[in-house]
Amino acid sequence: MRETTRDFTRYYNPELHGELRLDTNTNVLGSNPAAEKYLRENSWNLNGYPNTYSDGLRQALAELYGLETDNIIAGNGSDEMLDVVFKTFTNMGDNSVVPVPSYTLYDYFVKLNGGKVNEVDLTEDFQLDVDGIVRSDAKVAIMPSPNNPTGNCFRRKDIEEILSRFDGIVVVDEAYTEYADESFVRRVEEFDNLIVLRTFSKAYAMAALRIGYAVTNKSLADMMLCVKIPYSLNMVSEGAAIAAVKDQEFIRRSVAMVKEQRPKLDAGLRKLGFETFPSDSNFILARSPVDHKVLVDGLKQRGVLIRDFGAKRRTENCVRTTVGTEKDNRLLLEKAEEVISGCR
Repeated sequence: MRETTRDFTRYYNPELHGELRLDTNTNVLGSNPAAEKYLRENSWNLNGYPNTYSDGLRQALAELYGLETDNIIAGNGSDEMLDVVFKTFTNMGDNSVVPVPSYTLYDYFVKLNGGKVNEVDLTEDFQLDVDGIVRSDAKVAIMPSPNNPTGNCFRRKDIEEILSRFDGIVVVDEAYTEYADESFVRRVEEFDNLIVLRTFSKAYAMAALRIGYAVTNKSLADMMLCVKIPYSLNMVSEGAAIAAVKDQEFIRRSVAMVKEQRPKLDAGLRKLGFETFPSDSNFILARSPVDHKVLVDGLKQRGVLIRDFGAKRRTENCVRTTVGTEKDNRLLLEKAEEVISGCR
């Protein structure tokens, strides 16, 4: 194997037996209705290539945000956009700076592209260490807001300060931003170094179709389009995504459900002895009152999956659960109480 990838391990891939999945932060209301309707009612010439750069989806997104098509790069999930960022703006051996804790695949894509990772710990309240990031000798700084796995948004003024002071590309990963009140998408032309990543896998409820996009100023977007693999987003996914963009009512309904259920789930977890952390997203990070592995394994045995972050630095003994429907959350709390009671 290439030297930079020899410590890689396989990504999270649980064996499934019909469990309630509260481990992936997808939309618990089910598949996007507009996308499903599009797939039922259309057929495709499978012998033809999709549009080279998914121009139809780029135009639909530009209209949604009041931007231009040339501000947007669409592709095979926001993970492809991450890969394109490092392929476009870093050389072998270059450093990239990531906050800790944050999305685990950032390290993967940096190393995959021959780079090195500089880690900067978040503050005690899980906010950005602005000076630590700015001082880092790095070509790219990347941060998710809301942050995964902690759930909170980073302060807007902190991101703005990093954009103004960091001598390199700043990537703001907004995978969960539909659930929050902060976004930098409409501000990409204000900064010469800002790239915003978005996905259709979470609030849009289309994870199976693997659709993501990046939004940035036209100069950076042109560079990224030159590097991105042509045809990487298939025509079926692109058409479904265009249909979904035009059905914002489903997004509003999904967000409203999370905002209603999140405080209820938070209260239920605290009642069981969990230490919960503030969330602006569709998931909650919580420190378990019993051993994290015992809790996660016990829930799996009872048909509920959540994510285990308890062995990682800064999230010791913590787990992360998606905010489900009222029924989902009630089942999670009942099964968690069974596991916790069995430990006492």
